[in-house]
Amino acid sequence: MDINRYTPSYAIKKKHMINLADFSTEEVFELLYATRQMKAKLAAHESTAILSGITVALLFGDTSLRTRSALEIGVKQLGGDIINLQYSEHDMRAGENIRDVVNVIYRYGVGAMVTRGIPQSELDSFTEVSPIPVINSTNPDYVPMQAVSDLYTVWEKKKRLEGLKLAYIGKGTNVATSLITGAVKCGMEVSVAAPVEFALDKPHMQKIEQYGSVIISDDPFFAVKNADIVYTDSYHYHSQISPEEREALAPYKVTNRIMAAASGTALFMHPLPAQRGVEVTSDVIDGKQSVVYEQAENKLHAIKAILTLLIK
Repeated sequence: MDINRYTPSYAIKKKHMINLADFSTEEVFELLYATRQMKAKLAAHESTAILSGITVALLFGDTSLRTRSALEIGVKQLGGDIINLQYSEHDMRAGENIRDVVNVIYRYGVGAMVTRGIPQSELDSFTEVSPIPVINSTNPDYVPMQAVSDLYTVWEKKKRLEGLKLAYIGKGTNVATSLITGAVKCGMEVSVAAPVEFALDKPHMQKIEQYGSVIISDDPFFAVKNADIVYTDSYHYHSQISPEEREALAPYKVTNRIMAAASGTALFMHPLPAQRGVEVTSDVIDGKQSVVYEQAENKLHAIKAILTLLIK
């Protein structure tokens, strides 16, 4: 389906966002059009006090920099308020009840809860009982908000999605799972190159392949051939990469040689934080083909779009 032929209604029926696989192609398009609208409104200095009188709770189980910043700034730009809650597995093991948590904060006037670092099983428990939208910013399985931002960035830069080729190189991560899910749903061709020991999770891949095929290889040059987008992710965020992992993943470092095998107008993308010299060289991520800062900027607008469509 061609996104440029789609007419948005700026409404979706979904209540929660945990995994982009739960959203239809049309619903993904709604999110992307809403992201474009949010960006245009900010550029035009138009008021977007859509969340006036609404508080958004952030329930984070690990640290964050860009996501937390984008959420706090985005909610304020929408006229809402933020409350930070500390998620603790110790509290859950000590008898804290998920149903009680969400129903109490709902009665406090909280309109949505954005989570980070919470295991999938507990997130599923939240969505089963929550009277307010639950939005997964990041957990070990999925990063749907990042995928919306990335897909919007591709659309903004390439003016289309359908028929483009996305090459994901390196360690199979939660970012890769969500990005590839969204890309396939939007009609993009996807190729992945990773060492066998760091391949994408098989159950996730089986779910993705329900929407379209993904070419899997252990050869990064084969994967990026004629690619319009070359994407990689950090190998570790909260811990250091081991010498064994560094050695296994070294051939998948995105270099100028790998970029040269892609299309001459290929974009380089990375969700940040990046370890220059590990998964990508400095001359690539800081070069003319890189759009990593545009990705980071668009995360703000994607977050505002997601909050608006789910809360309203």
